[in-house]
Parts: sequence; C-alpha cells; structure tokens
Amino acid sequence: MNTELKIDRITDCRLKQKISDYILRDLPEWFGIESSREKYVEETKGQEFFAAGYDGFFVGFLSLKRTSDYVVEVAVTGVLKKYRGKGIGTLLFNSAKTYAKEKGFEYMQVKTVSEGKYKEYDETNAFYKSLGFKQFEEIPLLWEKNNPCQIYVMSL
Repeated sequence: MNTELKIDRITDCRLKQKISDYILRDLPEWFGIESSREKYVEETKGQEFFAAGYDGFFVGFLSLKRTSDYVVEVAVTGVLKKYRGKGIGTLLFNSAKTYAKEKGFEYMQVKTVSEGKYKEYDETNAFYKSLGFKQFEEIPLLWEKNNPCQIYVMSL
C-alpha cells in the first residue's frame, strides 16, 4: 500500500455511499442511530464529496451541501478511528474549502451538537473552531431536547 495520503473529489454516487457507510459505521459515538446514519449516507449522492485515502483504501471523507447561492454546509464528515488525530480531517476540510471558494460560495456553515452535552461532540466543536469556524447560533430544539444544535459559520 502506498503510504501517501491523497484527497480525491468523488463523483460516483455508489462510491460516495460505500465510503461514507463504511466510515460512519466505525464511528458509533456520533453515528450510532441507524436511521440517521442511513440518511447521511443516502444524502451524499447529491453532494460534493471528498475522500482521503491510500491507493483506494479510504480513511475519511467530507461532503458539502449547497444551502443557498452564497452558503455551503459541511453536511457530514468522518475519519476512521484508527486514523483520527493525524490531520486528515483538516486536509479534507481544506480541499472542500478550496472547492467552495472556487465555486463562488462566500460562507461555509456546519451544524453539530452544542458544547457541554457529550465528550465526543465537545471534540467535534473544538475541531471546527480550530479550522476557523465561529459560533453563530444555537437552536435548542432543531433536532431534539437532548441534542441542541450549534451552528458554526466562516467567511470564505
């Protein structure tokens, strides 16, 4: 196996689903609800999709969803547990950010569970902040009472 990590933009819908399903299943702390995970996987078909891998063995991905003419959203992202903490999420994000800027988007947003609810999501929040996202709004009941939604934004 080649040890050089590559970020690819994936356009094949079945491959997007295969990669996202494989990786999200490795992350039950975030994607343990089967119906939610299946929805994320299904929705990747219509989204811009970036995958990180070594010679076709994919270890992470990030998908983008257009929410307006000016805004793109990080819809879902994940890196296999074994590969977390190695900068792969940042590389995926940087590729997606470059793509979004080239396509003329002015802002990027991401939704996650608010800080202080779960350790795993506190890590997620810290990751998004490290990329330069700023807290925009908390919507306590967007998803459900125990999972208040935190929206982060950044100018591109």
